[in-house]
Amino acid sequence: MASEETKPKKQRDEECIINGLPGELIERIFLRLPVSTLLRCTGVCEQWHKIIRDPQFVTSHLQDAPQCAVLFFPQESVSGEPHPADAILIDEAWSPSTYAVPVIGPDDFLCGSCNGLLVLYTKSSTLKVANFATGECLHLEKPVKNLRGDHFLFYNFGFHPLTKEYKITHFLGDPVVGSTRSHNNSRFSVIQVYTLGDEKWRDIKTPEALSLNCVKNSGAVNIDGTVCWLIEDMVANWQHAVMTFDLSEESFARIQLPAIVHEDCAGGGPRRYWIREIDGKICIATAQACPSLPRRLVGTLQIWELENKTEQRWSLKYNIQYSPDYIPGPNLVHRNKIILQRRNSNLYSYELLGENFNTKLCKMAKLLDFFPHKPDNMQSYISVKSLVRLDVYKKTAIVRRPKQREGWELKKWEAWEHQLSDYEKLWTCLHEEEHEGIALAERSSISFNGLLPRILDDAIRQDIGMKINQICPSLPDQQPRPLRRLNCVAQKQDRENLSARLENYSSIMKASREASKSIMSMILSAVENQRGASGSNAGISSQNRSEGDDAKA
Repeated sequence: MASEETKPKKQRDEECIINGLPGELIERIFLRLPVSTLLRCTGVCEQWHKIIRDPQFVTSHLQDAPQCAVLFFPQESVSGEPHPADAILIDEAWSPSTYAVPVIGPDDFLCGSCNGLLVLYTKSSTLKVANFATGECLHLEKPVKNLRGDHFLFYNFGFHPLTKEYKITHFLGDPVVGSTRSHNNSRFSVIQVYTLGDEKWRDIKTPEALSLNCVKNSGAVNIDGTVCWLIEDMVANWQHAVMTFDLSEESFARIQLPAIVHEDCAGGGPRRYWIREIDGKICIATAQACPSLPRRLVGTLQIWELENKTEQRWSLKYNIQYSPDYIPGPNLVHRNKIILQRRNSNLYSYELLGENFNTKLCKMAKLLDFFPHKPDNMQSYISVKSLVRLDVYKKTAIVRRPKQREGWELKKWEAWEHQLSDYEKLWTCLHEEEHEGIALAERSSISFNGLLPRILDDAIRQDIGMKINQICPSLPDQQPRPLRRLNCVAQKQDRENLSARLENYSSIMKASREASKSIMSMILSAVENQRGASGSNAGISSQNRSEGDDAKA
C-alpha cells in the first residue's frame, strides 16, 4: 500500500471523506461492489483492507454475490492437435466471458465448485484448490499416489453450512487382488474424505460395494453439504437409486426413485439417467439414447425433482418433448433458463414454458460456439465470485508444491504458445501497415492538392478535388490488445476479427490505390489538354499577327 506521503492530495482528501463515514455504512457500500473492485480497494488503506479481509464481511459478501455459470471444457486432442482445458463464465445478463481463468491449467480437470472455489484434478500427485476470482490457490496431496485408473469424476467438493467446513471426497476403487497399485474401476467400498485444514485424508466405508460406473456415467452433485449420486438397484423400476453422504455426520442414506414405468419408443436405445441439481434440489434427468450413438439423446427428456427428502416424494418438473443432443452437468439451469447442447457444437439457452406434460423449449438463444471441443465432455457449474481465502489452510502438512513442470511450461504446449504469439505479431504488423497506409494516402493527398492550382478548368478541378478526398482510407479504430490470455471462444472470435480486418484493409488500400491512379490520370489529361489548348491559342495569335502585318503593308 502506498504511504500517505506518496499519495496525491486529492486522493488523501477523498479517503478522509469516505473514512469519516460510519464503519457500518462503509461496509454496506463495499457489500455492493464486485470482487475485482474490492481487491483493488484492499490496497487503498489499512481500514479498508481490514474491513474487506474480515471473515464476517467475506461471508456476508458471499451471500449476496450474483451467480454465474462456469462452463468447463477439458483438455482434448482434435485431429492430432491438442487443445487446452478452458472455462467460460456466463454472467447474469447471459454474456460469455472474454478472458481465460488464470488458475485453470491446460491439463486440469474440474472436480467441483463451491462458494467461488474450484477443485481441479491434475495429472501430477496433487489436487489444486483455487479461488478463480482472486487467483489464490493451493496444492493438496492426493489420497493415493500414482493410482491407476483414477478419474477426476471420482472426486467431489462441498461445503457444509452448519460446520462451515469444506470437504473433498474421493470414491476409491476396490483394490485388485494381487496388485498393490491397481484398483478396480467398476466398484468401490471406501470414500476418502479430506477437510480443508486437516493433516490427512480419512477413509469412510460405504454400506456396501457400489458402482463406480454409475458415478462416471451419471455424475454426482453436492447440495447443502450432502454428496448425492446414483447407484444400481436392479429391483427398482428404474434400476437405480440415489445414495447420499452427509459431509457433517459422514453418514449414508438411500433414496428410492419414482415407481413410474417409462414408455420407451421402439426406435430408441437404452435409457440413461443423470443426477443434477436445480434450485438447490436433487433432480434426476432421464432420456433414451440414440441406438447408434449411445452418448446422444433422442425422444423426450424428463427431469424429476425430489420434493420431500424425508417422504422420498418425487414430482415431474419438466417433460421436454424434443430432447437436446446432450445435456451438461452437474448444473444445467441458470436463472430460470436451461442450458442445452446441440451436435453442431453450439450451446443454447432456452426458456421453459409450462410444467409437467406440457413443457416447451422457447426463446432459444445461442450462447457460444465451443468447437473444436466435444459437446459431450463439457461440464457446467453454478458458482459465484467470492473473497474466500485459502491462506488459512496453507500450513497443513498435506499442502504440497508441485515438484515437476506443469501447465503452460510443458513442452507439449510450446507450439500452442508459439501460435498465440504469431497471432499477436500479425495484429502488430497489421496495425503498423494501417498506420503506414494512412500516412502514404495523406502524403499523396497533399501532393495532389498541390497540383490542383495548375488545373485551370473549374469543373475538372472540382471533380479531382472530390476524388482526392476519397484517397484517405477510413479504417476502424485500433483497440489496445488484451494483456491477459483470452479464453477459447474469445480466441476464435479474435482470429476471425483479424482475418476480417486484414481483408477489409486489403480492399480499402486497393480502392485507395485505384483512386490515386485515377486522380493522376485525370491531372495528366487535364494538363495535356491545357498544353494543347495553349499551343492552339499561340498558333492562332501568331496567324492573327501575321495577317495584321500584311494589312499594314
